[in-house]
Amino acid sequence: MQNIGHDNEEKQLIADCSKGNGKAQRALYERYYRKMYVVALRYAKTTFEAEDILQESFIKIFNHIKDFSFDSSLDYWIKRIVVNTALKQNRKKLEKMNMDDVTEIFNEPTEDFTFSDYNFQELLKMIQQLSTGYQMVFNLYAIEGYKHSEIATMLGISEGTSKSQYARAKVLIQKMLEKEEQKVNA
Repeated sequence: MQNIGHDNEEKQLIADCSKGNGKAQRALYERYYRKMYVVALRYAKTTFEAEDILQESFIKIFNHIKDFSFDSSLDYWIKRIVVNTALKQNRKKLEKMNMDDVTEIFNEPTEDFTFSDYNFQELLKMIQQLSTGYQMVFNLYAIEGYKHSEIATMLGISEGTSKSQYARAKVLIQKMLEKEEQKVNA
């Protein structure tokens, strides 16, 4: 694959991190911490969990940056590590949950609904209120852009379960948003 727009400064940062250079690791951490913290928060129930995901992610990043192949953006590579770390930490919770496998998805009829009109912080709090299964599938599908077949593989569930978990999560978030709107309009 071709080299994806890595400037010399980024290449040098990666090379220095590969050698264990603490200053370079600190620079990389500072460059990506905030953005990746937001990703971790979407998969966590608390800020403590998000910080734990992020800490474990950066340990993995520094241990494996020498394997970075420049066939994707560094941002994408780091984000994948954060998402995979979050999924790994949540797998134990998912195994304990009863995730229904359905072939037909039924949910309350809803008009086309977009989440882009809402405040990020409000949406984040609502996503964190979802059960772990709904939260994982919603994030992977609606935010990360994975297909249900990919989500099924990542989480060890069926594609039908992924679809039903997403549909139910979307309905729950819509209900939470409607409740918030009613409070504002009251």
